[in-house]
Amino acid sequence: MPHKVLMPALSPTMTEGKLSKWLKKEGDKVKAGQVLAEIETDKATMEVEAVDEGTLAKIIVPAGTEGVKVNTLIAMLLEDGEDKSALDKVSSAPAQVKTVTPANQPALAASKPAPTMAVMPSSQSRVFASPLAKRLAKEQGVDLSRVQGSGTHGRIVKSDLLNKSGSPAQAGAQRAASAAPMSPDAKTLADAYGIPYTLSPNSAIRKIIARRLSESKQTVPHFYLTMDVEIDELLKIRKELNDAADGYKISVNDFVIKATAMALVKFPAVNVSWMDDNLVQYTRADVSVAVATPNGLITPIIKDAANKSIKDISNEMKDLAARAKDGKLKPQEFQGGTISVSNLGMFGIREFSAIINPPQGAILAVGAGESRAVVKGGVVRPATIMTVTMSVDHRAIDGAVGAEWLQVFKKLVESPVSLIL
Repeated sequence: MPHKVLMPALSPTMTEGKLSKWLKKEGDKVKAGQVLAEIETDKATMEVEAVDEGTLAKIIVPAGTEGVKVNTLIAMLLEDGEDKSALDKVSSAPAQVKTVTPANQPALAASKPAPTMAVMPSSQSRVFASPLAKRLAKEQGVDLSRVQGSGTHGRIVKSDLLNKSGSPAQAGAQRAASAAPMSPDAKTLADAYGIPYTLSPNSAIRKIIARRLSESKQTVPHFYLTMDVEIDELLKIRKELNDAADGYKISVNDFVIKATAMALVKFPAVNVSWMDDNLVQYTRADVSVAVATPNGLITPIIKDAANKSIKDISNEMKDLAARAKDGKLKPQEFQGGTISVSNLGMFGIREFSAIINPPQGAILAVGAGESRAVVKGGVVRPATIMTVTMSVDHRAIDGAVGAEWLQVFKKLVESPVSLIL
């Protein structure tokens, strides 16, 4: 019997993804363990392996399709000795379900039964539209076959029938003119004032980032605490370690990660997440570190960072950052974490406020170390100062609690010997 290949769940929270590329074509022989396709999730592009062998007989979901739900039928495999006529039996007899596995990761158990095969109708058969869109079209006398849908898989939705600047059919035509339209206000402004512009499609990753950051800022009550930290002693120890090192360099951010984790261990009241009925108190310090990639921001995790050496943190961070930029991180390497660190000091940014990464309770924004005049004991002297700003979820962490944690962090950074012992 033919085997169904379903859209895999590449993480416990994944509900849909973009089938970005097929690495096999129809008619190709497939062996267990070979990479079939690349799936773009909210944070990374992952390779997906076949769990059985056969012939890739039919690709149901083409490359580039966005919003493919988990467990959706994406392709069909034929066993040795079967021909394409066996595919005709799929509609009348249940096919054996064969899922696919993300490369280097165990298969996730399917939580839902396999869906039946569903192929989107062509434009020559019937119009694919929501019931409300059909009703509006009937009321307004609009031919739906002339309207370009903006919903999933080209489905015509209510907004396609509503357009203040013209007829409903014109609304669809305007959408058809661009694969990635700007927001109506921005595009209208550009058109009205003759401002030249281009349209760049937003990737699935950028859309998810935008949604999550919007939700965080709208639903999490942020407050901010800023503190100056003197790092001359840290820079001195860092130089000594790097001078003695063989083939690796420790960064200031490696010390910041270690100090962040140790501060959580020493002052665990900040190592929490808010839930409506409970406060989640973490017993391990996992530090998510913001990394800029071509597809957007991703936060690989240094797990149990308080119990790792600076050298181990440095090596692990280099590996995670490199694979993050290539889109090769596994879900468990960037999903989770109990606090985040975002460092823009390398760009000369003195200080900034970061947006909390839910469900975490805090994020630490780290600025550049710079020489400033400080007064100690009535004497003015130069010192290298690094400004850090802590964004805190006020539901879970009170202002005084956040301030006490920052004091612990400051003491660790200004006495860096404690970070390497």
